[in-house]
Amino acid sequence: MTSPSVKSVKSVDISLAIVGGGIAGLAAAYEAFRIADLNTKGGSEAGGQIVLFEAAPRLGGKITTVRRDGFVIEGGPDTFLAVSKPWAVELCRELGMEDRLRGTNPRLRATYVLYRGRLEPLPDGLTMMIPTRFGPMARTRLLTWPQKARMALDFFIPPRRDDGDESLGAFVTRRLGRAAYENLIEPLMSGIYAGDGDRLSLLATFPYLRDLERKYGGLIKGALAMRRKMGKRAPGSRSAFLTPETGLAEMVEALEAHLRRAGVRLLTSTPVSAVEPLPAGGFRLRTAAGEFTAARLVLATPAYATADLVEAFAPDAAAALRGIPYTATATVSLAYREADLARPLDGYGYVIPRREGREALACTWTSTKFPHRAPKGYALLRVFVGRAGQENAIPWTRASLIEVARRELAQTLGVTAEPLFAEVFIWPRAMPQYNLGHLERVAQAEGALAAFPGLALAGNAYRGIGIPDCIRSGREAVRRIMNGEL
Repeated sequence: MTSPSVKSVKSVDISLAIVGGGIAGLAAAYEAFRIADLNTKGGSEAGGQIVLFEAAPRLGGKITTVRRDGFVIEGGPDTFLAVSKPWAVELCRELGMEDRLRGTNPRLRATYVLYRGRLEPLPDGLTMMIPTRFGPMARTRLLTWPQKARMALDFFIPPRRDDGDESLGAFVTRRLGRAAYENLIEPLMSGIYAGDGDRLSLLATFPYLRDLERKYGGLIKGALAMRRKMGKRAPGSRSAFLTPETGLAEMVEALEAHLRRAGVRLLTSTPVSAVEPLPAGGFRLRTAAGEFTAARLVLATPAYATADLVEAFAPDAAAALRGIPYTATATVSLAYREADLARPLDGYGYVIPRREGREALACTWTSTKFPHRAPKGYALLRVFVGRAGQENAIPWTRASLIEVARRELAQTLGVTAEPLFAEVFIWPRAMPQYNLGHLERVAQAEGALAAFPGLALAGNAYRGIGIPDCIRSGREAVRRIMNGEL
């Protein structure tokens, strides 16, 4: 749903302006109304003092779902963590849609790694990406025996004691060996960040790995200890990953409906062209809908867009934000009859290590991972394209990306049939890269903006890129400015 056309007005005074209508901005608007509603004891004017501005004609950002002929096709993320990061589940519960959440297929859970052109099962027993079971690691063909022996040295290598950061690649190589990094950890990491692990900051991406090393003396010992603490999941317990039945867009639709009922103004197709702090406090926003004066402001835009908005009054913050690089990505979803497939889709899909030199970085077997997303007798596959350092090698057009995806499926799965249809989503500058120095850049930006009370940043560019992270980011930004912490 999009907002009605907006008539230009001279100036509007509001309590809170939110720039950016992705999941972080929507969560911020939701939290702002919740707090205002509590403070006014249900007063009808609470929502009208909150305005969200979105440049695009729709809300949701990278969350977009196509429902077509019984297929549920995600253009961006397709699921979210439910256990270790509970903020998305909590929001769904508050919106009254928790019963709409579905887990991943518990029967066919295999994940594969493309290794020397063939699919090899990812060994069981990976706890927080760290091997913790001897049998599966002994049997895997992803590593040679000398490489497996090198991994075992993790039990004897002393922990690094200094506080300095290091790249994820350097850390895993130091603890487990280069082969373990390239064949096991790197492809899993790329599926999350689409990044270069030799540049990604360990402390900004997987700080718990450093914590395991320091607390337990090694990764494997630490992962084993954590596995014992967590215990085995009870039969029938909730999946670690969840998604609404008809796609993640359900969350956006529920938020939008809730906010509109509450009187929150959601202005789509309304980019903010300038932000100006006012001498007496608050901010003036210039938009196609006129000028707005807001007592508080949340910028839930990509780091580079936020940099443009704060450049005039906080150049140091803008410079730090522009130091956060972004990588373009694309998803190509292809529908087939199951009879047209050369092999059964007996798992969630496969990841592709950087060293394989493929244009794709992963392929999800969507109709197996989430059986409710395709009609019976049909298959839905999704190919991910684009990772840091390889953008220039990718042809960023719809037709070319379909060719890339079909070539990948033909090479790896032997699928040569014409797909029933294809849905392509191209995301320029989509994935922020938490490279070395990321935490310092974020601290520099936030420190420079601290001179302007009532201004907060939110989104996936700072302290987590997943849906739960974005939801927490938006809600916490509002709490902090409402509580006077910013």
